[in-house]
Amino acid sequence: MEIIKKSVITCPECGYEKEETMPTDACQYFYRCDNCKSILKSKEGDCCVFCSYGSVKCPPVQQKKSCC
Repeated sequence: MEIIKKSVITCPECGYEKEETMPTDACQYFYRCDNCKSILKSKEGDCCVFCSYGSVKCPPVQQKKSCC
């Protein structure tokens, strides 16, 4: 299975979208929107901001491994 390393994060506050490269060896718990400067946190039950707001889940979840 090929791991997708890019994901488009959509800010829930302003709707701004930006493609980001996901870390493959760590979870990213916070993300700052470049447009409105809001600090995004992962939703309860999600391991990281990519799983909460990204177009693609993080690499560990893609591999069906436990995330962080």
